[in-house]
Amino acid sequence: MAKRVLVVEDEPNIIEAVSFFLSRDGWEVFTHSNGHDALDAVTHRNPDLLILDLMLPGRSGVEILRDLRSDARWENLPVLMLTARGHSRDRAEAEAAGASKFMTKPFSNAEILEAVRELAAP
Repeated sequence: MAKRVLVVEDEPNIIEAVSFFLSRDGWEVFTHSNGHDALDAVTHRNPDLLILDLMLPGRSGVEILRDLRSDARWENLPVLMLTARGHSRDRAEAEAAGASKFMTKPFSNAEILEAVRELAAP
């Protein structure tokens, strides 16, 4: 059975690219594009891995991640946090909220695929 990944990202080009190369790698890919109801999307899709943008309409990725980590169902869910801003403050805030890995945009397909494989490894 394919592993499930939920990509919560508001940039259509990134959604399309990430969905394409992860599905080619055998992942079942689901997408969501806002922070308003991202927690509902996680609950509904029950992913094995979450790729979460830092800046989303409605709620920030950090706020979403804090809520996820406070819920026992999602406290161990691997989360790859993406951001267009590479400030050390953003990285520190994401790590404090419980991000498993942090990646700055732009990234190569190979970089994100390597990160996803690493986070999904048993």
